[in-house]
Amino acid sequence: MNSVQTRSAEKALSGGTWLIVCGAMLYSILTVTPLMAEHTAEEWDWTAPILPLVVDAAVVIVVKLDDVLARLGGHGGKWPVVLRWMTGLMTLALNTADSALKKDLVGVAVHSVAPLLLIVTAETSLAYRRALAAAVAAVEEKEQAERERREQVARERAERAQAQAREEREHAAQLERERREHEAALAREAAEREERRWREEQERQAAREAAERAERERREREREQRERERERAEREAAERREREAAERAERERREQREREEQAERERAALLARGPAAGKLPEGEARAIVAAAFTAGLSVRQAAELCGWSVGWVSSRYAEHRSPAAGGAELAIASR
Repeated sequence: MNSVQTRSAEKALSGGTWLIVCGAMLYSILTVTPLMAEHTAEEWDWTAPILPLVVDAAVVIVVKLDDVLARLGGHGGKWPVVLRWMTGLMTLALNTADSALKKDLVGVAVHSVAPLLLIVTAETSLAYRRALAAAVAAVEEKEQAERERREQVARERAERAQAQAREEREHAAQLERERREHEAALAREAAEREERRWREEQERQAAREAAERAERERREREREQRERERERAEREAAERREREAAERAERERREQREREEQAERERAALLARGPAAGKLPEGEARAIVAAAFTAGLSVRQAAELCGWSVGWVSSRYAEHRSPAAGGAELAIASR
């Protein structure tokens, strides 16, 4: 049997197997769906075809993977066998359950035909595929041995031809060697002249490269010197800016300290005036109250210094304690 016949047999086996599988699946869905609908809640009747579809999907997986493994010459172990028989028995049970519950033996026999045919077909197709794979492997092994034998004969013939050609080449090579030796002597002289010329050219080239390298190094040193000078200038400028910033900050701190000392002297002068002889102007009174608040004097002491009432002074103290006291205190102090 040649490869064309083998492929034809495999196609026939595969087509027949899938025809039986598809027919059994369709028959199983049509048979099992009413049974599932009777034993399912009324609102879930639409799920009746799901179980036969799931079982038949498992059958399709088993048949397809068995086909692939048989082509590759592999074996899936015990679990594919368990899955084949489990799905086959489930299909058989689901197809014959309705007739069995009704004690209809003829219906059980009729509805068991498709599942039993599916089970036997799955097992038989697997055996056929394995047998075909083994037969194809044997044929290929025989063809490989025949090819190796022909290749061995061809190699021996080629070796004999090569030996004869080698003898002829050796004789021709002897003649050619003598001719080449004479030509080589002439070529050596020419090569020596060319080598002297090339060496002189290389020396001139090396001298030019050395001069160019020295010039590049000189330019590189000048560039590095310029870079160092630029970096030194930048560093000196940065240090000068830092010194100026430090001096400016020191001046600002000194001016701030002087302003604070001036404000402290002004507050001390206001508090040193003693109790007021009468009610002072409001602006002056506010300044005295702000100074008293800052100095931590009591409301009564502040009232004595400005000549205003304790209630008015208490209101001003409350303003100083409020979140906006900072702005008010600065405004009062500036007056």
